[in-house]
Amino acid sequence: MDVIGNNIANVNTIAFKSSSVSFSEVFYQTTQVASGPNATTGKGGQNAKQIGLGTSVGSISTKVDTEGASQRTDNPFDVKLSGSGNSFFIVRSNGNTYFTRAGDFTYDASGALVTQSGANVMGWVTNDQGEIVKDVVQPLYVKSDEFTYTMPEQTTNLKVSGNINSSSGNFAKGSGTSGADGDQKGETMTLSFYDNLGYRYQATIAVTQVDKYNYHTEVTGVTKEGKAADLTVTFDHDISFNPTTGLLDGTDSSLDFTITGGADADSFVKDTIAVDISNLKSIGDETKFEYIDVAGKGKAVGKMSSVGIQDDGRIIASYSNGDTVVIGQIATQSFTNAAGLEKVGTNMYAATLNSGEFDGVGEDITSAGGSMVSGTIEMSNVDLASEFTDMITTQRGFQANSRIITVSDTMLEELINLKR
Repeated sequence: MDVIGNNIANVNTIAFKSSSVSFSEVFYQTTQVASGPNATTGKGGQNAKQIGLGTSVGSISTKVDTEGASQRTDNPFDVKLSGSGNSFFIVRSNGNTYFTRAGDFTYDASGALVTQSGANVMGWVTNDQGEIVKDVVQPLYVKSDEFTYTMPEQTTNLKVSGNINSSSGNFAKGSGTSGADGDQKGETMTLSFYDNLGYRYQATIAVTQVDKYNYHTEVTGVTKEGKAADLTVTFDHDISFNPTTGLLDGTDSSLDFTITGGADADSFVKDTIAVDISNLKSIGDETKFEYIDVAGKGKAVGKMSSVGIQDDGRIIASYSNGDTVVIGQIATQSFTNAAGLEKVGTNMYAATLNSGEFDGVGEDITSAGGSMVSGTIEMSNVDLASEFTDMITTQRGFQANSRIITVSDTMLEELINLKR
């Protein structure tokens, strides 16, 4: 009844594994041993005469390999082990290593990934090249200073694609007016680039139409983070297109965007940015100007925006500048006899001689045929209907056995009365 009561009490406990009791017979009192048939006397054999002395608890087994139901939380630090009932998260508390199926993790003030009871979640970290090193497990940190930011990168290459409308004539930026009413600067495009400190600059390029298929480019202004920049740049080139195909004709597909001076020039390690215009076109039948899409390398300082856990346990940090960094990987441990683990409370288990040993390294969950499901937790595997049935059966059994005591007491009383 204690086991059943504990199961029912933990029906909503995360990753709780229910237990069941099996009973075995106690010793037997043999009043007559078995005998075989005797051909000489002609007497047949007889079975042994044995009187049972009751029952005892044979074993209490835990249904470790039966997964509980999934409950979605959308919390990136909630993780369910799926497809491998014998696999466990590795955690460390007070210098001891334990194992748990409860993946409702969080992080503490130091940024360490921990369980709700404060045990460190163990796994593998990365080396200087950002590669996972599957060595002895150690605590994982998801919010440490090391991973708060990523370094900026100066722009060295830009690629421009799009179309310069040969029919649009001169263009007045912002007014939507083309033709003779324009400001004589033709089309305009904006090149975005970064310095070595991660500041974002934008250069406005005027594309003046010399004749129908020939253009000249020049920089008309540069801003830094939306304000006027103290930076002198040049992008002085002639661009020609083939009248038949609308593709570049006689123009180098890579043009230099050169930084020539200004106080902000000191934050550029390289003073030349290569601008690839190989995808630039001028199609005469176009009637509406299309701004040219600019995609370039280089990036600002990245600030961590989110952390996610992949199906193989890898912890990936995403940053405001588009960077992604592998922080580490959550390790697991599977046991030959997971039912042999010892429960130590707070959803944790300890290895025993009958469960199998922990080698200190652990394993990738995918090597055990399982996966990790982020944003989901494993609930208790208690079958409440079955537990109530077992409770009633146990109660009836207890009632029946208690009647034996009553009847035995009555019989003893009658036996005593025989002497009177």
